[in-house]
Amino acid sequence: MKNIRQLFLFAGTLLLVFSNVSADIKTVPASALEPASKHIRASELITHILTTYHYKKTELDDDLSALIYKHYLENLDQNKAYFLKTDIDEFDQYKYEIDDAILRSDLDPAFEIFKRYRKRVDERIKFALNTINTDFDFAIDETYRFDRREDDWFANKDDLDKLWHKRVKNDVLNLKLTKKEPDEIKETLTDRYNRILSSTLQLNSNDVFQSFINAYTTAIEPHTAYFSPRTSENFDISMRLSLEGIGAVLRGDNDYTQVVKIIKGGPADLSNELKADDRIVGVGQDKDGKIVDVIGWRLDDVVDLIRGPKDSIIRIEVLPKDIGVEGTSKIVTMTRDKIKLEEQDASSSIIDVPDTDTRIGVINLPTFYIDFAAQAEGKKDYKSTSRDVRKLIKSMVKENISGLIIDLRSNGGGSLSEALELTGLFIDRGPVVQTKDASGRVDINYDPEPGISYPGPLAVLVDRNSASASEIFAGAIQDYHRGIIIGEPTFGKGTVQNVIDLNRFIKDSDEDHGRLKTTIAQFFRVSGGSNQHKGVVPDIIFPTAEDSSDQGERAYENALPWDQVKPARYYPTSAPIDRFEIAKVEHEKRIKENKLFQLLMDDLNVKREASDKKEISLLESKRKTEREELLTAKKDIQNAMRVEKGLPPLDDTEEELDASDEESEEDDPIDILLNETAEILNDLISPPKENTVDTRTVHVKKTAATNNNL
Repeated sequence: MKNIRQLFLFAGTLLLVFSNVSADIKTVPASALEPASKHIRASELITHILTTYHYKKTELDDDLSALIYKHYLENLDQNKAYFLKTDIDEFDQYKYEIDDAILRSDLDPAFEIFKRYRKRVDERIKFALNTINTDFDFAIDETYRFDRREDDWFANKDDLDKLWHKRVKNDVLNLKLTKKEPDEIKETLTDRYNRILSSTLQLNSNDVFQSFINAYTTAIEPHTAYFSPRTSENFDISMRLSLEGIGAVLRGDNDYTQVVKIIKGGPADLSNELKADDRIVGVGQDKDGKIVDVIGWRLDDVVDLIRGPKDSIIRIEVLPKDIGVEGTSKIVTMTRDKIKLEEQDASSSIIDVPDTDTRIGVINLPTFYIDFAAQAEGKKDYKSTSRDVRKLIKSMVKENISGLIIDLRSNGGGSLSEALELTGLFIDRGPVVQTKDASGRVDINYDPEPGISYPGPLAVLVDRNSASASEIFAGAIQDYHRGIIIGEPTFGKGTVQNVIDLNRFIKDSDEDHGRLKTTIAQFFRVSGGSNQHKGVVPDIIFPTAEDSSDQGERAYENALPWDQVKPARYYPTSAPIDRFEIAKVEHEKRIKENKLFQLLMDDLNVKREASDKKEISLLESKRKTEREELLTAKKDIQNAMRVEKGLPPLDDTEEELDASDEESEEDDPIDILLNETAEILNDLISPPKENTVDTRTVHVKKTAATNNNL
């Protein structure tokens, strides 16, 4: 298995729990839900790989068995809305037996649990379909707990009936508040509930196997995953920039499809209307096609509905994150297209700091990219991050910049070789990152080229979505004291994954056994610490990071912990880092007086309150009041920001408020955080003077940097 040594890391990869089920697939009888021989062969190989080559040495024992059991139940019934406590009590016989079952290639427990799940879904959906015809009283002051992930299963059927009665009542009220007629409401909900049932009854043995094996893999570590043949196809598509669609990474979140990330250069990004954490509730084709309700749909089904040919129109109905589940949805219209690679290129701008002579150059870097094919062909003009950044620096130096900001916000990673090259533009020579494999061997990757392209004052702006290659670059700049890191603690993904085609190791079979993405190594900074889990902690942390404890890698209960190795031999620069504290004090003074910054925090707090809710009122008058208060708060903040920008306030209409989300050329958004970063860097520059950088290092033999993806 020499390919285990090949390092590939895919930041933000979408894990699909179930494979695709099409509307024309017939119901799978319960009797057909049995493990096949290919599942047994695949499970044996997966177990061998995970217990032998995985970076995290984990025994397949009772402790892991209990965690696999927990993850599998969560995969099936995350919101505790189908199983009864009596079911769980019965399943508990498997809690400490799953490890033994896996070792003897016995997959029956997983299939037995799934069959019970199918039965419970059938019961619940039939109950919901009967409940649709209820004449609900929306004058009763009661609440519906829509997020039960941290609750226990109900002890009896009556309590579960009460939950589902409220669920249907809430669904009816949601549609009623959108001014739908009673018959239209019944039709929409009947289609929605029938879709949930048919999708479940169409799941086959491959789907059950994938869900169970992913309970196993994620019990070890969150970035390890099994891809069934169908999901492998989706994975390939997501890795190709030629994907024709809207350019968004999606995931299932209870009954909703949630936007995880907007891909730079895609239609969603260029529209500026779809945002991370928005929830997709409907999809329509063409300009006038019916919006299909997708609440409760399987993730792959929604993905297939969104995916389509280039130049075709798609309309997506979304619940924006900042308005909560009780808010008003909006329709986003886009034209499907290929990801525009040029939109992912590094770009530059210059900020003239107010009331000073300071000019700050800014390089925005959406990803760490390189044209591998052109490089392999020996073309001298192939595109890469470091090459483009070097050109941008030369151009801005001619514009007499006093300092430089590298903006890595929402940069999820890319090429490791480019992370090394980019770091090398700011240090003379030396180690950049260390890599420790599953055997404990530590390799050091060095700056591949001596010399400095930019020796002046430097700031790196990061946020909670800066990951992998971004964290390697920011961590190296921080360790060398080469610049100041500003923003939010980064994602915290310091691990390396490799995708293994299982079919390579199973001979004499024409069946597709899928692939396994497994963690094989971990990155460490030159100072010895890891970016894993903690991320890169900025020298100056913006108050927007107040809720970052449950973001990124820190949100996973079984993520690899922070770790450290022996520091590499390197020499930090002689930069005046003692002045960072002075800059921090000045920053805190400034944002207290900066009305735009305070409005930004108010806006974030409104969004947090909306997204943190777990219960919702079923009293119609209260729901209307809550919705109006939410829209008023949003409008007040937007109007205050517009006034600060010198623009007129919006009218008191919901239509005007929704339209305000679409920025025009005359109403370009002010990047408050970027401007404050420029102010901080100016505090470090003043009084301006020529900067020299001392990056003496020990001269050691360099190891060649491979073109690894981070």
